Amino acid sequence: MRKTATGETATNESAIVRWVLIAVAVGFLTLFLALPLLAVFTEALRRGLDAYLASFADEDTQSAIWLTLLIAAIAVPLNLVFGICAAWSVAKFEFPGKSLLVSLIDLPFSVSPVVSGLVYVLLFGAKGLLGPILDDWDFKIIFAVPGIVLATVFVTFPFIARELIPLMQEQGTAEEEAALTLGASGLRTFLTVTLPNVRWALLYGVLLCNARAMGEFGAVSVVSGHIRGLTNTMPLHVEILYNEYNFVAAFAVASLLAGLALVTLVGKSILEWRHGDGLAAARRH
Repeated sequence: MRKTATGETATNESAIVRWVLIAVAVGFLTLFLALPLLAVFTEALRRGLDAYLASFADEDTQSAIWLTLLIAAIAVPLNLVFGICAAWSVAKFEFPGKSLLVSLIDLPFSVSPVVSGLVYVLLFGAKGLLGPILDDWDFKIIFAVPGIVLATVFVTFPFIARELIPLMQEQGTAEEEAALTLGASGLRTFLTVTLPNVRWALLYGVLLCNARAMGEFGAVSVVSGHIRGLTNTMPLHVEILYNEYNFVAAFAVASLLAGLALVTLVGKSILEWRHGDGLAAARRH
């Protein structure tokens, strides 16, 4: 138990209360996280390793995997650029509409992904606001890769900005002003002063953004059209396989998603362990 400056403990709970609270937390995590995760890998390997590996030989499964990686490869860099620009603007400048910008950054956290996907359908669908114009140009957004990218970018764009804004605000502008006073250009100041100060929070945000991009279901489900081999990402493909009672293949693909999530969790834990103070400041509001 951590002690205060006067030598007293920070809390007055008895050992029994502390152990009960720990047991409740561990039990909750076991029931709602560890057991489902174990079930995924158990079902995926139920018929042996050969059947598990054979599940990935299916062309539709391979297409879903590659599409998921492609969407993440597009959405994460876009959000990286947006997150840095938004955080820089909010933390370093005062301008009209600043509060509105911060509220808009938080919007995907309060809007259902299904609703956000529906908005894109109403905008770019065949009967949508811009649908006829897109048809004249023979450019398809809904039920195609561009729509999936737009939906994924929308649900993931707060992650990087929200990691950077509090940290940049806490650091202030003194170091940048000093660099500019010494003759550094704006770009050099950003690359040599600002970016090194936020690099770990930036990497942390990229990890979270990438995990959400690969695992997004609701918004992508609305705009994709569920076209096998063309617009199905891994989460959508898992649903189709499961509905077809192809349980081994469904859980095999789900295990791949779970594995990617575990890799993200390990990366997140390593960052927190090695740079805990900086990340704690990045998440402090």
